[in-house]
Amino acid sequence: MRILIFLLGISLFSCQSPDLKKVKTTGKQVEINKQIESDQEIEDFVKPYRDKIADELNTVYSYTPNSMYKNDSPYNSAIANMMADAVIELGSPVYEKRTNNQIDAVLLNFGGIRSGIDKGDITMRTAYNIMPFENEIVVAELSAKEMKELADYLVKSKGKHPISGLKIQLNADGKLASYEVQGDKINDDETYHVATSDYLVTGGDHMNFFKKAKNVTVLDYKLRSLLVDYFKSKDTIDISSDDRFTQKNKHEKK
Repeated sequence: MRILIFLLGISLFSCQSPDLKKVKTTGKQVEINKQIESDQEIEDFVKPYRDKIADELNTVYSYTPNSMYKNDSPYNSAIANMMADAVIELGSPVYEKRTNNQIDAVLLNFGGIRSGIDKGDITMRTAYNIMPFENEIVVAELSAKEMKELADYLVKSKGKHPISGLKIQLNADGKLASYEVQGDKINDDETYHVATSDYLVTGGDHMNFFKKAKNVTVLDYKLRSLLVDYFKSKDTIDISSDDRFTQKNKHEKK
């Protein structure tokens, strides 16, 4: 019995944590460059996953006969128009199913277009290059007053933001000459359903009019996923700049 108590006592004391004190911390910066040799064991482990991802990213969905870049035109570009039109086309059915309303317009941001599209095959990698962020599509309900603020914002920024469902024309002096939503002038009694991103709806890029929305619906649809679905649905994508945002020249009537 004494032996058992003795052994239990030893085990209890041996389980106690020692009183540790940090004496010194040292570190150094290790630059990662081509001179560092790869670990073949790690490479062999990663390769199947890397190859699988590469195959998925290189899957061809569609084709474009023309290259598209966001600076192609002064006020609207083919790639911006494509993105905004895709949101109307694929986002509106989702929104209508949930709310019985259709999307009236789309406004995204110029800075959110992170890459152009070269002439040729369009793949999943194309979608990731254009939209590497995890932005979700949301729909904000805006009043006529807020829609006018939206137009003023676009006038000051001189366009280039992806828009759809809107038609804006500036006069020769750069001031707003005409503004339509779905072919009609703004109606003070209407509520407008504008699709945008979860970043912009909180006032990102100074789009503060979105913060005044009386209601915001999250579609649970990432913008990148929508682009992938859009590419899959089109055999050929041939979009150009158009008259959704223009400016009159000095010889036209104001």
